[in-house]
Amino acid sequence: MVQNTLKILTLAQLSQGQEWRLTLAHDRPEHLIIWITRGQGRLLLHGKRHGIGTHNAIIVPARELFALDLGKQGIGQALVIPDGTDVTMPEMPRLLRIRDAAAMNELTTLLEAAGREQSAARALVARSMDAYGTLISVWVQRQLGREEHAPARRNAAARLSAAYCARVTAHFADTLTMADHAQALGVTATHLTRACKAATGKTAADLLTERILYEARSLLVTTKVPAQDIARHLGFGSAAYFTRFMQHHTNATPTALRKASASLSQVA
Repeated sequence: MVQNTLKILTLAQLSQGQEWRLTLAHDRPEHLIIWITRGQGRLLLHGKRHGIGTHNAIIVPARELFALDLGKQGIGQALVIPDGTDVTMPEMPRLLRIRDAAAMNELTTLLEAAGREQSAARALVARSMDAYGTLISVWVQRQLGREEHAPARRNAAARLSAAYCARVTAHFADTLTMADHAQALGVTATHLTRACKAATGKTAADLLTERILYEARSLLVTTKVPAQDIARHLGFGSAAYFTRFMQHHTNATPTALRKASASLSQVA
């Protein structure tokens, strides 16, 4: 596939068969439009927890902290839009609960057609995928303009949680503690924890830990960077502390995680 080309992926492909790639709080360098076609679960988006189900469209701008847990029975597709393309994306993350059958069919048809174009890999596929991406973007913009999708007013806890999630995305590798983030936001650590728990069901420390854990696992399975260098990059005081952190949260050492991922890739 040509670099920076839009892609259609199933949720299984998006997670690469590893649930943590979606269920841990993280952000991505590209934009996502996710269309849920079966299943129910939970979504963390814009500093708030949501229940999700069939015919929900999830708009995730690049570098927006999110997590998606649909379980093993969930099915969906994602349009992956590299940052910097001409396809227009909403600046704000959104969850759209689609109830109009015509709108459901329209988005499904566009995604399926884009998937067939991607699989055929014919000449000018990049231009064709951009065109499909533009049509899907238009679909999103039209839905956002409908009164039924007007965003609900966010309470103080949700606004603070969203601000904290933005800081986590920007500074998770900067050795800042949750208390440091609270101070930067002008609140106490206790207040920040309470707000995040109310908005997301997770504490502020949990969200920061998940983002660091996601980065650690990602670097372990996608690079050959030594574990001690990953530990240093993520602000751990020592390789031993990093190993204990990984064992606590995954029940495996960094070396074991790397080997397990390599074995999974060979099977796939």
